[in-house]
Amino acid sequence: MSDESVADRQGAVSRPNPIDAHVGQRIRWRRSVLGLSQEQLAAALGVSFQQVQKYERGVNRIVASRLHDLAAALEVPISYFFEDAPTGRTESAGWGQGPSQPQETLNDYILNRRETFDLMQAYARISDAGVRRHVLGLIRSLAPEPTH
Repeated sequence: MSDESVADRQGAVSRPNPIDAHVGQRIRWRRSVLGLSQEQLAAALGVSFQQVQKYERGVNRIVASRLHDLAAALEVPISYFFEDAPTGRTESAGWGQGPSQPQETLNDYILNRRETFDLMQAYARISDAGVRRHVLGLIRSLAPEPTH
């Protein structure tokens, strides 16, 4: 089996590993920024679109060769998939301790919304850097200041 399903020894499906879920989010984000459908990405990889869905949800783990193919198809370095990944490690924990289950943050919620993808795609299509700065300024002026 080239792609390992997230299941325990009794066959019951468990929660995705936080790293697998993070990599899946990064795949979904980049695919959306490029304007690719799951079907288009699946065709580029030679897999079904259902397999891409499973990758994006973190349900199926991605082997190294497939991650290499994904990086090429999405035009990013492999390290892109692990940027800001949860580690769940402390300095003294070392390699033996696996990642902890992260709590979904407000940023995770925002990044997983379709309108965020749509906004980013529209913003990326603005070719004039000055116009992009003005759009960003407008959005900042409309948004309330964060409270800490």
